[in-house]
Amino acid sequence: MAKRVHQPREDAEFDFILRMSGVPVLAYFIGTWPKAIEPCREMDLVVGELADAYADRLTVVRADITRCPDATRRHDVAGAPSYVLLKDGAAVAHGTGPMSPTALRELVDAHL
Repeated sequence: MAKRVHQPREDAEFDFILRMSGVPVLAYFIGTWPKAIEPCREMDLVVGELADAYADRLTVVRADITRCPDATRRHDVAGAPSYVLLKDGAAVAHGTGPMSPTALRELVDAHL
């Protein structure tokens, strides 16, 4: 995972990152159950590249659904991988499942 991707260990850390960001946040939710592991691993590279490319205007947070259950519920995440683009703490776009780098960039670009 790219070093520009924050990986909170709990909900409080997730919320702190959101409050301190100052720019829109892409919350990338991952799962650790068997059917979610491989799709999430595939997306780690895509999300890491996006974090590097948008470093000056986007904060990327990789949140484990089991470690951040409140954030997961608050942002209506139902599966993994899932993506929620937040501006000023409010969700402006959602995505679920493996996405191509182009599709993920389009999701972000449409709302930056």
